[in-house]
Amino acid sequence: MAARNALVRRLDSVETMGSTTFICTDKTGTLTRNEMSAVEVWTPRGTASVVGHGYAPTARIDAENGVAPALRNVALAAVRCSTGRMVRSGELWTAHGDPMEVALHVLALRAGIDVSAEETARPLLRRLPFDSRRRRMSVVAGDQVYVKGAPDSVLALTSAGDYAVRAVAEMAAKGLRVLAVARRAAAVADRDASMPDVERDLELLGLVGLEDPPRDDVHAAVAACRTAGIRLAMVTGDHIGTATAIAQEVGLLRDGPVLEGSDLPADDAALGELVDRDGVVIARVTPEDKLRIARALHARGHVVAMTGDGVNDGPALREADIGIAMGRSGSDVAREAADVVLLDDNFATIVAAIELGRATFANIRRFLTYHLTDNVAELTPFLFWALSGGEIPLALTVLQILALDIGTDLLPALALGAEPPSRTTMRQRPSTGALIDRGVLGRVFGVLGPAEAAVEMAAFFVVLGLAGWTLGAEPSAQTLAAASGAAFAAVVLGQLGNAFACRSETRWAGALRMTGNPMLLLGGRRRDRAAGRVPVAPAGRPARWQLPAPGGLGPRARRTGRRRAGGRCRQGRPSSRRQWGSALGLRSRLTPTTDGDALSCRVLRARRSPSSRGYPIQLGGSSGRDGCCLPCSRSP
Repeated sequence: MAARNALVRRLDSVETMGSTTFICTDKTGTLTRNEMSAVEVWTPRGTASVVGHGYAPTARIDAENGVAPALRNVALAAVRCSTGRMVRSGELWTAHGDPMEVALHVLALRAGIDVSAEETARPLLRRLPFDSRRRRMSVVAGDQVYVKGAPDSVLALTSAGDYAVRAVAEMAAKGLRVLAVARRAAAVADRDASMPDVERDLELLGLVGLEDPPRDDVHAAVAACRTAGIRLAMVTGDHIGTATAIAQEVGLLRDGPVLEGSDLPADDAALGELVDRDGVVIARVTPEDKLRIARALHARGHVVAMTGDGVNDGPALREADIGIAMGRSGSDVAREAADVVLLDDNFATIVAAIELGRATFANIRRFLTYHLTDNVAELTPFLFWALSGGEIPLALTVLQILALDIGTDLLPALALGAEPPSRTTMRQRPSTGALIDRGVLGRVFGVLGPAEAAVEMAAFFVVLGLAGWTLGAEPSAQTLAAASGAAFAAVVLGQLGNAFACRSETRWAGALRMTGNPMLLLGGRRRDRAAGRVPVAPAGRPARWQLPAPGGLGPRARRTGRRRAGGRCRQGRPSSRRQWGSALGLRSRLTPTTDGDALSCRVLRARRSPSSRGYPIQLGGSSGRDGCCLPCSRSP
């Protein structure tokens, strides 16, 4: 997920992310680029449009007659209430601080204002910072009090008429973020006066329309959420007109209601019923409203993902099942309270994280299905032996089961845990159930497990039957070893097919691309190599590692054996145990065993043998006469 710009702070959030059913997303910086520029300025004397590129201080300003001085007053008041600045770095202009305040600084420079000179002429005496409840900020600079903020918050402190309200609605309908700017003459008492006394009797200078275009990939991300059965809601502090325009542009707004924070009911049950729809737009919300929305949706059974970037968003991020903070523009408090941090502040990253969370959930189920199926095959021989009262011999020994756990369970299971997301991952409904449910248990104990166990026991009984064994009789050591090897090989091959069958719960293995999971192919190859060294412990013989059959050796080892071997059998291969050890580059000491029909060797040093790594090796017969190490009739 970190490679997809989603930093997970809590590991259990990965599974929860894949179960998300409702996303409450912010607008600025998440659905939009957070690259703002002032494109329109309204003043009581007229309107001006600004046409520029990026953060460059040069632009074309198209203004009506007599609007230019009013435009400069608006730009000056706005930049004095801002701390973000545009800085030149070589040939490029870069933003330092809040993108909205940087856009106001660029507007002042484009209007021909010397910001540094103005700051020197009217030094800052007092600052009343922005508050999410007031939705405005104020400064006392020299002999002036400047105020900027949300239009409905600032206009209430002025004597502006309905014409300003209509101008706000027109600019918001274009998808612009609107700020109101006002001022008044400062008094000496304003340095220590209360906040209401400072922000009074203001003169409205104008409105600034900021353009923040939607991200290019957000429309596709919204459509992907709809396909995946995830409901969406825009929860923003912007003007209702701006939120509606952006929601329509990105395809989020559908038949859901468009509300303001003041319209939300006080009862949590009624609130949940109101917002539990797809495509809801809620504007002018406070952090307390976001907390109530998360709590109401959670009470209705949703797995809620809530975005936030402010200091006061911490409680809402904690209340949501998945709290998502912004990595670029978010506060440290929000990132600390969140479960996931978006390194690029992009809504599409949320969708990518949900896809990876679903894939992780499915991979854990694949992992469990694969392991439980193998356990059924391993347990079946003991059930036959126990239920028959010992009349049916054990098809698998303890060492063979250990070899299965190491050879067939380790690498393929890890490969299944790394299965990449399929094309249908985001076309399914969210899975909010347990990892092991009726579907997994039915597949393991009703289909895959019994099928593998049936093939295993069939191979075991076929070999015993061909050797003339009857129920209750004691098979010979050679017959039991051959039957046990057949059962072991059946489980190994069954696990090979099981690994590919576990890749999907709805499609058969042949419909999947074989190269879709390269790790599974690599794990199968290593498992097959490991299966060449099968631990056997026939009755009356020591349990040692058996030298692989010549066909199980690699081409290089076979060529080396044939070149170094002095004696050859009819098949042109080394025929004696000592010659096999010499051909494989082993320096060993051979000692006879108690039964006298086999030789055992303890490897002292292996020079080239890929099959011997310091383990005890038993060179036993594989077929033909007892004691012959090769499938031929020549004795050593």
